[in-house]
Amino acid sequence: MSPLENAIHEIGARARAASRKLAGLSSAQKSAILHAMADEFVAGTASLIRANAEDLQRAEQNGLTKAAMDRLRLTNERIAGMADGVRQVADLVDPVGEILREWTRPNGIQISKVRIPIGVIGIIYESRPNVTSDAAVLCLKAGNAVILRGGSEAITSNLAIAGALQAGGRRPGCRTGRSSSFRRPTARP
Repeated sequence: MSPLENAIHEIGARARAASRKLAGLSSAQKSAILHAMADEFVAGTASLIRANAEDLQRAEQNGLTKAAMDRLRLTNERIAGMADGVRQVADLVDPVGEILREWTRPNGIQISKVRIPIGVIGIIYESRPNVTSDAAVLCLKAGNAVILRGGSEAITSNLAIAGALQAGGRRPGCRTGRSSSFRRPTARP
């Protein structure tokens, strides 16, 4: 296997191990983690904007359209909106464990259809840094680990956002397991 393939397998294995821990978190623990993540966005607004400035400068040099630049841009308001979105997800009813349907078979066996975490979810998306936050927190709320790959135009912003999310997850009482991210885009051989 190539070094890239090895790295992908390692990230997948770590995500799988983290998914087992996430599946066992209580609703209160997940909400506490999500609120801590939102707090990290607010506390780290300046560093998120600095990281985003690097992406914007690179995007301008590469001739990105105004519309694409606007989707890429993070502002104080957009970061505050991301934090608010995380808090809204934290306050949602936990879907894990919800009984969707119950019935009894003629032989007396009781059957239930219950929502459970999937495990690991992989998401590839365009250069919209806020999607990094949205996807990660929705997966966490549902008890899933996630492997994210955003567009290369937003790599510095995405890494900074992932760092803030990970910092929230590392707060005392919030430990969710190790998470990983690709440091820089890698060209195909």
